[in-house]
Amino acid sequence: QVQLAESGGGSVQPGWSRSLSCAASGITETPYCVGWFRQAPGKEREFVAHIYIGTSYKTMAYADSVKGRSSISQDSATNTVNLQVDRLQPDDTAVYYCAATRRSVGCPRDSASYPYWGQGTQVTVSS
Repeated sequence: QVQLAESGGGSVQPGWSRSLSCAASGITETPYCVGWFRQAPGKEREFVAHIYIGTSYKTMAYADSVKGRSSISQDSATNTVNLQVDRLQPDDTAVYYCAATRRSVGCPRDSASYPYWGQGTQVTVSS
């Protein structure tokens, strides 16, 4: 049984950074993908970043909205995927979710392709 649990959300001021973590269990056999999505009030859930965890390499990709100011990584020892977002702005306020899917090649950006989801963690950016 795959279980995902996010942590690290909170309230921050504009310009600050925040690191979110996604602890995964039940999905360790590579290859697979872990994605981060976010959903702001009244908006659709949108892709933020994903990481492809292969048998011998990893690849990462980012949405244009966070490219250049975010980083996704995996700690294989703890099977945790971390997302750090820098220079946060009020538009980044949302519930952030991590999701996982088994994938042989490439990672999808559409949320419908991910069958496993965490409960989400709120990030609020305001002064």
